Amino acid sequence: MNKVINPMLVDKEIIGNLHFPNEEVLVSAELRQEREYELQRASSLGTDKVKIKIVFEDTEGLRQVETTVWAVTKDRVVLKHGATIPINRIHEIKI
Repeated sequence: MNKVINPMLVDKEIIGNLHFPNEEVLVSAELRQEREYELQRASSLGTDKVKIKIVFEDTEGLRQVETTVWAVTKDRVVLKHGATIPINRIHEIKI
């Protein structure tokens, strides 16, 4: 995946207040496929309560959250307490 530099660390509790554009952040199909693979790994580790770092982009810029992934839907990643991040806004998953 792309190595993202200096995202702002945020608590998962504020994610529901963030605004996400509709545009895809990854430019190549290869990067999107790698992100999908990493999301599936993160989701399977969620049952063991393993924390994952997710670097994503909202309207304000790059952010990072460290949390457990509870589920991955077609369009979103579901975190603890029901917070969600659109998959097309995720730059990197660090396991």
